[in-house]
Amino acid sequence: MRLNRTPAAPTKTCVVVLTADAGFEQMVRTTFSASPQIDLRIISATVAGAGEKIDVNGATVVVIDLDARRDDEMAAMQRLMARTGGWPPVVVITQTFDAEVARTLLQMRVADFLVKPVSAVELVRTCARVAHPVASETTEAEIYTFLAAVGGAGVTTLAIQTALLLLSSGPRGRSSTCLVDLNFQHGACADYLDLEPRLDISEIEPSPDRLDRQLLEVMTSYHASGLAVIAAPNRPAEMRSFDPDVVTRLLDLVSTHFDYVVIDMPRTWFSWTDSVLLGSNRLFIVSEMTVPGIKHAKQIVEAIRERMTEGPSPQVIVNRFEQRLFSTGLTKKDIENALSKDFVAVVPNFYRLVREAIDRGVPLEEVKRGNKITRELKKLIAPAPAKDAAPKPQPEAKKLSLSLAR
Repeated sequence: MRLNRTPAAPTKTCVVVLTADAGFEQMVRTTFSASPQIDLRIISATVAGAGEKIDVNGATVVVIDLDARRDDEMAAMQRLMARTGGWPPVVVITQTFDAEVARTLLQMRVADFLVKPVSAVELVRTCARVAHPVASETTEAEIYTFLAAVGGAGVTTLAIQTALLLLSSGPRGRSSTCLVDLNFQHGACADYLDLEPRLDISEIEPSPDRLDRQLLEVMTSYHASGLAVIAAPNRPAEMRSFDPDVVTRLLDLVSTHFDYVVIDMPRTWFSWTDSVLLGSNRLFIVSEMTVPGIKHAKQIVEAIRERMTEGPSPQVIVNRFEQRLFSTGLTKKDIENALSKDFVAVVPNFYRLVREAIDRGVPLEEVKRGNKITRELKKLIAPAPAKDAAPKPQPEAKKLSLSLAR
């Protein structure tokens, strides 16, 4: 997306920050000045006030604190971007999130933008990402999809914790991972992680093809852990069925830019649901530990097999599992007998732990390291032994492409 004008790598990372906000300036100084490898240059002014005096020569990344409500500021920003020609990358800090402003900044070709208040971790991570972009070679992500058998089964919690585990599963403890919340009516991924949902469906619905890597970045939220989250603001009073091209275009793009993609699916079956399930590598049906829950899970597995002859084999997770002595309720043996080969795991019930993590917007591991829920999920996503591994599907059956929606 950027012009190929990247200069030779300097010995130090030079960060140029322009701001008229004394509080933000102090945060920037505290954040960047501690590292001897960072050359911090601060310009205490507005974009309009500094004008042509903004010197970006030798900069690795430029951070602009912009008052997007002022026309003179936006005009000055436009002139700056025209002068730099796309290098160095520019990160814009704005007061509020506005779709029109985001669209304008995208047209200016800024590298990214953040909305105040901005945390130090978020600012550093964003600067690092735009200054050292990942190689643009096309890859195909491993896609983990979670679908609820009944309401309140805890799908969102399992999807989030799985995404966080995959994030830290790389050889160096880090793999690019994206959590996608496709429940556009009642999605809770962003709420659970205390993030602002940025995905604007109305922006891409008229023309899905205009969704590219840069627009995707604008519509992606980032957790402090580094987890990318794509979620739309809830619309509880709107029951909308989008053109399949919107969802498949979104997932096509996401799957080529991340190592792992975790999808939180809505219970309602839409015209694009088959495409998403077919394009997944692992498909988990999440049930609760009740007779109706197990019945519904079995029905969903049968329905998926009837609708799709290809794609992943659905596997049932029974969440909030409890086994008590002398209990007359369901046992693990009952579940195994009912689900047979479709049963894959039980996740223990630790409601207080989960509730605290949700209320604080943090991973379960931050509340209690080595908890049993995380341990079970680690077993679940671990690679299967070679002798038990299923045959690898053909690439054309795995790629989420627009042809699957036809």
